[in-house]
Amino acid sequence: MTRKPIALTIAGSDSGGGAGLQADLKTFQAFGVFGTSAVTLITAQNTLGVQRTFLLPPDVVAAQIRSVLADLPPAAIKIGALGGADIIRAVAAELRGAEVPIILDPVMVAKGGASLLDPRGMTALMDDLLPLAALTTPNLPEAEALGAALSGRNVLLKGGHAAGDTVVDRLHWQGREYRFTVPRQQTHHTHGTGCTLSSAIAAGLALGQPMPQAVAQAQAYVARAMAAAPGLGGGHGPLEHGVSGVD
Repeated sequence: MTRKPIALTIAGSDSGGGAGLQADLKTFQAFGVFGTSAVTLITAQNTLGVQRTFLLPPDVVAAQIRSVLADLPPAAIKIGALGGADIIRAVAAELRGAEVPIILDPVMVAKGGASLLDPRGMTALMDDLLPLAALTTPNLPEAEALGAALSGRNVLLKGGHAAGDTVVDRLHWQGREYRFTVPRQQTHHTHGTGCTLSSAIAAGLALGQPMPQAVAQAQAYVARAMAAAPGLGGGHGPLEHGVSGVD
């Protein structure tokens, strides 16, 4: 029997189901990858915004990661919202020495504008997690905030915040640049696009794809999920994660 690949998401919980680890697990499923998770923080959240945030104790986050790694070893790991320096350092300590690719989505601000990472967390992110990541996936504001810390690293610079009829994502991978383009969709159903993209990349890597192929497939999956959005909520609506992950 062929062993089903496993992916691990280390991320916050979105009670609205459109972003965070809920989006990650749905995305893993769409790619035929078994999803595991370590919850870092809990949000009271819907399509209108984040109403409350509660950070889990760092030792509880670390215990979840240890449990998964001990029995369900992942072929790829995605990291999303971490919330603070103590959790970031706890996660880094558990993953240091990991021999599988880590996709880091440096989640700093929610779609509605709420901050998801405090200032101390920024320093810990740059010092402790960036060096462990096989790929970091910032949007333009996040890339500006991280600045020189991204220099010389493998980065997917997402172009969703740029103007124009075409979205251009730029992958800087092992000294080469790749450009991935997709027509811009005029829709407000964009909640969880960043989470979904990074988890789709992790799923592709778990399936054994090379990084450029995993990124291209992930971008195409997000575009399909946006086009099929179910139109839920009164704000930035969720995607339809049930579309096929494979072109």
